[in-house]
Amino acid sequence: MNNKTYETAAAAVALLNDNGFTVAVAESCTGGLLSSYLTAVPGVSAVYELGVTSYSCRIKNQILGVKEETLDAFGAVSENTAREMAEGVRQKADSDIGLSVTGVAGPDSSEGHAPGLVFIAAADKGGTRVKKLNIDPINRETVRETAVKAVLELLIKTVEEVAK
Repeated sequence: MNNKTYETAAAAVALLNDNGFTVAVAESCTGGLLSSYLTAVPGVSAVYELGVTSYSCRIKNQILGVKEETLDAFGAVSENTAREMAEGVRQKADSDIGLSVTGVAGPDSSEGHAPGLVFIAAADKGGTRVKKLNIDPINRETVRETAVKAVLELLIKTVEEVAK
């Protein structure tokens, strides 16, 4: 476990606790790593509602509510899919914030996208923020770790904005 990423997770959990917010997570290319970092933090049980690792489009559709039209038109690795994943997991868990990450960890391309392309999203009652990342695909673990840290930073920013 990367210390800086763990510290970011701990800061996010503390901020969620301080504001009485809950979070749910939908992951694809990170394969549960985001949930692993969050659940490594003591006190997370008060704020962590649900974690879904959805590698297949079928699960993205059936469990997270990503529209088939979105998957057909834009693919699993897209801003639209990340948005619908975050909104879907938030709705499914009835949490204050829904997070998502979808992308290409590598080493091979997927859906015509190069390794390192990742989309992250955070949904709350006021809307959804989506960010596109182009991570240097040194290896799968680097892509996954970098994506997780970016999602945790987006979570912190989202909590700070919603808490205003």
